[in-house]
Amino acid sequence: MCSAGQSHQATAVVLCKIAGLTVVRSWLTDQVDDRLTHFRPPPDVYRDIGGDGALRPPGGNDALPSDYRVHFYGQDGHLLRASLGNGDSPGPRLPEKAADLHLDTEKPRTVESEDSSGSGWRVIDHSGPDDMHAVVALPLDTVDGATTKLLWFSVVLGIGVAGGVVILGNVAVRLGLRPLTRVERTAQRITEGALELSVPVTDPDTEVGRLSLALNTMLDRLRTALHRTETSEQQLRRFMADAGHELRTPLTAIQGFAELLLDEPRMSDLRRHEAHTLINHNAERMSRLVDDLFLLATLGDTPLPHREPVDLLSLAADAIATTAVRHPRRTITLEPLLTHPGGHERGLDIVETSGDPHQLAQVLGNLLSNTCTHTPDDTCVRVRVGAAHAGQHGYGTDRPDRTGAGPPPAPGTPVCVIEVADDGPGLDPDEAARVFDRFFRAEPQGSRPQPGSGLGLAIAAAITEGHDGRLELDTRPGEGCTFRLLLPDSPPTGPDTSAVRRGRGAAPPVGERPA
Repeated sequence: MCSAGQSHQATAVVLCKIAGLTVVRSWLTDQVDDRLTHFRPPPDVYRDIGGDGALRPPGGNDALPSDYRVHFYGQDGHLLRASLGNGDSPGPRLPEKAADLHLDTEKPRTVESEDSSGSGWRVIDHSGPDDMHAVVALPLDTVDGATTKLLWFSVVLGIGVAGGVVILGNVAVRLGLRPLTRVERTAQRITEGALELSVPVTDPDTEVGRLSLALNTMLDRLRTALHRTETSEQQLRRFMADAGHELRTPLTAIQGFAELLLDEPRMSDLRRHEAHTLINHNAERMSRLVDDLFLLATLGDTPLPHREPVDLLSLAADAIATTAVRHPRRTITLEPLLTHPGGHERGLDIVETSGDPHQLAQVLGNLLSNTCTHTPDDTCVRVRVGAAHAGQHGYGTDRPDRTGAGPPPAPGTPVCVIEVADDGPGLDPDEAARVFDRFFRAEPQGSRPQPGSGLGLAIAAAITEGHDGRLELDTRPGEGCTFRLLLPDSPPTGPDTSAVRRGRGAAPPVGERPA
């Protein structure tokens, strides 16, 4: 591309030089024509021409100024021997007959010299007395000499300029393309696998700088996509390994007890019943695990079946009642959400959102079941329900000691909040960071730990994200855990619900433990 540009520039320079030479030669020729037009032979010269066509004395070479030449044609139209001017050098080549001159009156033209090697002559025809003609001529050697010198000067200067343009142009192009060369080398290294590199940006206001910025943006997106792909592959591999491990345990138990029944046909009824019971227990465990895996697989792809107004206060009360049946010695209370630290707490009130009540009930059930499984039996569990704004009292924000599933809502956004808090041993930071991962199980702290699949909180997080909500965990070792469910606020619009909200300042608290 650079060579083509230089070739075009050289062509343009040559054309300009040719045009300049043409203009200069035309101007010099016009000067000669002007001299010819304004010069007239002396009138007496016609009388000095003898009958033999020669000039009588004193006619001679000194009769004309400078380098003029004058030749005469007689009355019969033939060229006479008579002439004026310096006859030492060759003059213009004129025809023998005036008819062959092809000269227009008072209009100069160019003719060749008597010796073909010399310069041409510029001639003009002037009419004289008695049908005679005088042809005045001026040599073009001055014009040719000036044009030749200018031509050689232009050639030498053009060669010098062209050489300088080529050399300096190549140097300038190399210097200008040096940033692009660095971009090329960096891109080559990135192609070879050095994905952590970035293209150097020298000046963002240049074309190369803008190209480098665009390449860096593309590389950042590529690195992000590759990181996500690698993370997804690692999660998939870990998921498959964990799923295989979780399924292997009940399958091994079922296979072992089935082989025991086949190998000992005379087994007592008590042992046979025990084997059947264990087979059924492990089959149920495997069935729950498969159901949870299927639920996780469908939550991300299947939209919510329907949305309807859901009263979170009633949902929390039902979840507490269900959990209390399974954990009769557990103390579970229902309290209003703390929205004004250090101030007077509002009473329990209806908190309504939009969603699938069955899925949201499953979220609360998983949170309560997880708390009861991984804390001692004497640990008190508090369920708080209320409405707040994102960012108020730290709700729905990211911070170092918090693990969140789902993006935080915009500050000031109205949200519905359910907290499940305990004063148990809490979790260390490493466990808290993985609490929403699939198949992750912390060490149970209860006296009778119930083994789970490690999918409960992962399912709760997936359902929450499907409801455009967020699930949070605040915990520190020795300070208990607080799981917080945040859902978009959907205030009730029906007249009946509004009446209930106006008539019920606070719902009666569920006692220490629902019966």
